[in-house]
Amino acid sequence: MADKIKCSHILVEKQGQALAILERLKKGEKFADIAKELSLDPGSGKRGGDLGYFGRGKMVKPFEAAAFKLAVGEISEPVKTEYGYHIIKRYS
Repeated sequence: MADKIKCSHILVEKQGQALAILERLKKGEKFADIAKELSLDPGSGKRGGDLGYFGRGKMVKPFEAAAFKLAVGEISEPVKTEYGYHIIKRYS
């Protein structure tokens, strides 16, 4: 199992918004473009959702669990945390 993984995410307030983003991604829109447009995360949103590399214990538990389960290139279903709903894409 990887010690560190690289992910991007899009953070929104409501589950319906997250599901709408998944539909846009399935139609071929770029993850980074949607993150810049819609993500509520002020840091990563400007960088297309890029969170860089992180290891276990660095993110809130539901986010971390979902991110580490993803295969490289895979995009998560909406993940609920105290911050809202995340769509996560794993890069490595």
